[in-house]
Amino acid sequence: MSGQPQGGSPPQHSLAFRVMRLCRPSFQAEDAVFRLLDPLDLLAPEDLLDDPTLPLDLLFDDAAGPDARVANSDFTFRDRFQIRSPVDAMSLSGLLVLPQSFGNIYLGETFSSYISVNNSSKFEARDVIIKAEIQTERQRILLLDTSKSPVESIRSGGRYDFIVEHDVKELGPHTLVCTALYNDGDSERKYLPQFFKFVVSNPLSVKTKVRTVKDNTLLEACIENHTKSNLYMDQVEFEPAQQWIATRLEVDEHTSETNSKTRGLFKPPILVTAGGGIYNYLYLLKSTVESGRVRVDSSSILGKFQITWRTNLGEPGRLQTQQIYGTPIVHKDIDLHILDVPPIIVLERPFLVHLSLKNQTERTLGPFEIFTSPGISSEEKVAMVNGIQKLVLPPVEAFDSNIIELNMIAPRLGVQKISGVTVFDVREKKVYDPLPDVEIFVDRA
Repeated sequence: MSGQPQGGSPPQHSLAFRVMRLCRPSFQAEDAVFRLLDPLDLLAPEDLLDDPTLPLDLLFDDAAGPDARVANSDFTFRDRFQIRSPVDAMSLSGLLVLPQSFGNIYLGETFSSYISVNNSSKFEARDVIIKAEIQTERQRILLLDTSKSPVESIRSGGRYDFIVEHDVKELGPHTLVCTALYNDGDSERKYLPQFFKFVVSNPLSVKTKVRTVKDNTLLEACIENHTKSNLYMDQVEFEPAQQWIATRLEVDEHTSETNSKTRGLFKPPILVTAGGGIYNYLYLLKSTVESGRVRVDSSSILGKFQITWRTNLGEPGRLQTQQIYGTPIVHKDIDLHILDVPPIIVLERPFLVHLSLKNQTERTLGPFEIFTSPGISSEEKVAMVNGIQKLVLPPVEAFDSNIIELNMIAPRLGVQKISGVTVFDVREKKVYDPLPDVEIFVDRA
């Protein structure tokens, strides 16, 4: 192995790497529209008018007669081997374009590269060990290593070709490192490294919003296309966490039953247009955890998305998002709520309000005291406790509940509220959050 000499020129190598990315060409839609709208394409070959010897007046002049027109216009394409440019062999000229250098490489795609080791010297290169690897900021991925079976010989003017593939899973700068260790014409062992750099970009972004309505959680996901190509979504699947069940909410544009069945069998892919196009998805999430039975510390994790797509010419891509978090669920030790209120409440007449005090822990809590919080002004339109101002309740077992009857009276007409009902744990000396206000309507007898 020889290195670069100190103070001198770099060593001369017999071998050199040539790298070409393998990918499908891009489709230039603007040129395609222009070419397909050319009326001459319906009458003659593409390069018919490029022939300087062709008398155009015979093609369009009826006076010349049909025999003359047919004789001078070759509709059989039998002379298409006489092309003046390589692209003339294609029926649609200039529509399919290969990327310059490595082109745009996006996260989730498969990077495929055709690598050729060329021997441009006059001597044979022997016992060639070739390695190819991808280097990122985090890791190095070996793509090819011929150490165990070196290439026996690459003759003068010859080459050794191979293809490597890598599933792109990281953003940012990447380097394709190609190295060769070989014996040159003087039987000297030489080492050749070459580096090919490219940057991986994010093809799309997923923005989410989470809303909670009573016991239901709504998850909205907006997919935005950051590429210069249309993306056709093959699959956008939300994988919920263990304690959730997800259902996608969508509106079927086809209202008839027949069309709805057909749409289910032949569902067209969803198009997200190039350069900032968006598409929204909405999911309904329901918890599988029974209320008050299991405490799940990671319940704020909703799940993640699996997204697959294809470009205009079918290039596949696949991404998986990170975990999506919702609003953390606050686990209360106790739950105090109203079971029922009399439908008719008469002014200054006692009425009973039934409450439920539920223990949501795995241990026994209590005993408790139920009372109305102090500081409520008599001028406020609030129902008052009638009789004993403080109720004493026995301890409540784990995941069990007690039913409480609260005797109240309404001192004013109209809309009033039941407010300030508070629970106090006598043993732990702890005051829990008061009962949320409940509005009632007070009428005359």
